[in-house]
Amino acid sequence: QVQLVESGGGLVQAGGSLRLSCAASLFTFSTNAMGWFRQAPGKEREFVAGNDAVWSATQYADSVKGRFTISRANAKNTVYLQMNSLKPEDTAIYYCAAKTGGIVSTAPDYMYWGRGTQVTVSS
Repeated sequence: QVQLVESGGGLVQAGGSLRLSCAASLFTFSTNAMGWFRQAPGKEREFVAGNDAVWSATQYADSVKGRFTISRANAKNTVYLQMNSLKPEDTAIYYCAAKTGGIVSTAPDYMYWGRGTQVTVSS
């Protein structure tokens, strides 16, 4: 069974940085798109960033452009989300997700999901 396991969340002050990791198992990682989503209390899950394995394309939500960077290490079946200049509004549970084909920003199109990791940014 495909498993996605996130790590790296925590509590950080505004302006700080965190790097999230998502390790995938039993999965053709190198040929699939990976995405990061987040969900804050009382809000819908939203797309943060995506990485396309085939075309090496990336996509970001406007709210994180210039601050967050998605990358992957195919040899390790791992995707990362480097988050810099964090703001209190970035506080959320961050989820890793995977799908076949290219990047899309719609959560229902992703087949596999991790359980999430909490990111809390204090002001």
